[in-house]
Amino acid sequence: MSKIHAAITAVNGYVPDYVLTNAELETIVDTSDEWITSRTGIKERRILKGEGLGTSDMAVHAVNGLLKKRGIDAKEIELIIFCTTTPDFTFPATANVLADKVGASNAWGYDLQAACSGFIFGLSTGASFIESGRHKKVLVVGGDKMSSIINYEDRTTCIIFGDGCGCALLEPNEEGLGIQDSILRTDGSGRDFLGMKAGGSVKPATHETIDAREHFAHQEGPTVFKFAVTNMADVAAEIMERNSLTADDVAWLVPHQANKRIIDATANRMGVTTDKVMINIERYGNTTNGTIPLCLWEWESRLKKGDNIVLAAFGGGFTWGSVYLKWAYNS
Repeated sequence: MSKIHAAITAVNGYVPDYVLTNAELETIVDTSDEWITSRTGIKERRILKGEGLGTSDMAVHAVNGLLKKRGIDAKEIELIIFCTTTPDFTFPATANVLADKVGASNAWGYDLQAACSGFIFGLSTGASFIESGRHKKVLVVGGDKMSSIINYEDRTTCIIFGDGCGCALLEPNEEGLGIQDSILRTDGSGRDFLGMKAGGSVKPATHETIDAREHFAHQEGPTVFKFAVTNMADVAAEIMERNSLTADDVAWLVPHQANKRIIDATANRMGVTTDKVMINIERYGNTTNGTIPLCLWEWESRLKKGDNIVLAAFGGGFTWGSVYLKWAYNS
């Protein structure tokens, strides 16, 4: 019997309608289009507007589109792994909320929190359920309403993040296609440089924490940039070396969209030319867990069965990793 791999068989994405441009940010905080563009590569980002709308509402659009594209019913989904830093609630899990909203009544699910690396952590985790034979349809969702935790008076963060959601369906494959390898890493000492200072069990919400604005994302940019450039590039190169891949073998690099300079450094470390790198950061900014699935969604029509694809990410706390997969279908 052939070895079972977990293959992506469908992808879809969703971004909100409202566009927050650099020009609008210039009216909110002390910054400029030139400053933002030169340091991040970002021109605009999407923001989810509307009372009572959360991350799951973006996921509903993405998942319903995926189900229609794949031609399956929500009741066929067996497991939902929802990778997010901005869940609808502390509990219940946003995966459970999503299952209810799309009618995935036969699925169990949970949220996975690994900051910007969450989606590749989720893919690797979901693959294990497929490879073991336990499940045949696993939905991995990556999405964030980052605007809900951003202080728009803090130019170190408000220029970077946006809202969006993407998803991928994993199914068994016996042709040797699908996820081939993954390298996943964490270093909790990074929690001081990129994270949220309050709102958890260590520092629950109080008037003092709210007044101190400690429920917003906090980032020490230079430190994070240094760690991200090194680790994201190194792990992408490592997965190539481990699987005897040359730059010519790689059809696409799908990097987390945190910063154009970090993306360029990763591509350079791999020896991959810019025409093989998926980049949409200029239009969406950093959607955290949404960046990689949104790239796959936008580039889906250009992907060919058998393409060697390397995913790479770096996130707060710190988390980072890379996934190597062979694309399983022609669009």
